Amino acid sequence: MTGQRSPKIAEKAGTSRRDFVKRSGACVAALATTGTASAARHHELDAERKGVLVDLTLCVGCRRCEWACNEANGLPNGPLNSFDDTSVFDSRRGPSSTQFTVVNRAPVKEDGQAPIHFKVQCMHCERPACVSACLVGAMRKDPKGPVTYDASKCIGCRYCLVVCPFQNAAYEYENALTPRVRKCTLCRERTSAGGIPACVEMCPVEALLYGRRSDLLQTAHERIRRHPERYVDHVYGEHEAGGTSWLYLSDRPFSELGFPELASNSPAVLSEAIQHGIFKGFAAPLLLAGLLAALFKITNGEQPK
Repeated sequence: MTGQRSPKIAEKAGTSRRDFVKRSGACVAALATTGTASAARHHELDAERKGVLVDLTLCVGCRRCEWACNEANGLPNGPLNSFDDTSVFDSRRGPSSTQFTVVNRAPVKEDGQAPIHFKVQCMHCERPACVSACLVGAMRKDPKGPVTYDASKCIGCRYCLVVCPFQNAAYEYENALTPRVRKCTLCRERTSAGGIPACVEMCPVEALLYGRRSDLLQTAHERIRRHPERYVDHVYGEHEAGGTSWLYLSDRPFSELGFPELASNSPAVLSEAIQHGIFKGFAAPLLLAGLLAALFKITNGEQPK
């Protein structure tokens, strides 16, 4: 009869409805945690986590670090002597999909002032905005220091590039089929095996120092204390954007070198708030509407598609 169902159909519908409720409950719980997933990806940092201290007063702009980085990461490379070309300093460069680090030279602003060179790469933030912005967990902060990237999880949204306060990562736009985010890895494979980053190992003047971040900060402040005439009283990366794994010493203000002036709060705070707002205010109602529609179909003897 119209509007009635047989006992078997009713029993089947009841069973389906119970299973559906169980599964939908799990879905709701999963969605409820999605908004805070990015926060969960910020693990407690290891007290022994590593970093690199860059002393710009020692850097001679030899670009050997560029060559070493290319070699270690299987990137397009040339003969070592090809990096003697100083014409690249005529314009400011940034990392690309085929070069994870570059050296720039700041223009001289005063007569008799020596040129200063500085290395640029992913800063491996303490609380990375890219990790917070990543919707699928492709970006992770290793408690030991590096910010890692899993291309197999990446959906190509490039939010990580948008929120990076340093803009030191790149995307393989030239790779139409399997584009990836490309950036410095802090030589994680080498360091996890007890080695040091390739750029640090290659530096002929020891302008790069690899070690425990807390020790590097102590070393940096000690150098400033001992030689106040040589350094500005600022360790760049100690507090900027919540702190970074790469730390810098300089003989002139970092703003003159084009380093971004950033607050001590990590941009991750903002990106997490935005994510939470989106998931709480948008995704949940959509899911609930879908669940109600499916429940209506089951109640009326239909199976959800």
